[in-house]
Amino acid sequence: MYELGLAYPFWVIVLIWLARVILLALICTLLAWLGIRVLDVLTPHIHERQRIGESPIATGLFIAGFFILVGLVIHGAITALTVVVAPILGYIFDFRTWGVLAISFVISLLVGIALFHIVDKLTPRIPFISINKSPVAVGIYVFGYLVFFGLILHAALTTPL
Repeated sequence: MYELGLAYPFWVIVLIWLARVILLALICTLLAWLGIRVLDVLTPHIHERQRIGESPIATGLFIAGFFILVGLVIHGAITALTVVVAPILGYIFDFRTWGVLAISFVISLLVGIALFHIVDKLTPRIPFISINKSPVAVGIYVFGYLVFFGLILHAALTTPL
């Protein structure tokens, strides 16, 4: 006869859940780093990583954007509706969620860059390339990208599959 209650002790479930949250945060951090690298390639006239390092304010904005991204990812991983079921490794290493994150990463990057270029063309009196003249402007630009990407990843993590 089955007992009513948890199949695993509560502390084990919390540790499993915590391992999943940490793993998802690491994966999303890797995606954010990769996103910045790809952003350098897709916007060759804006030297993000080089310009941000030239100003402490730009560096601070970059770090703030990164923390917001990580906060959104952790919030998404924590609040995602999931059930710990056997096998435990399948719960922690959920390749379906990883696939959704990867697709979200590619789509957000391509859509974001496409919209950047479209809006740049539609507003000729606002030369977007001029942000490269100021490290702070580049820091704000990358800050916005990191928050944008964090929202995309948060949505991917909290979407019921």
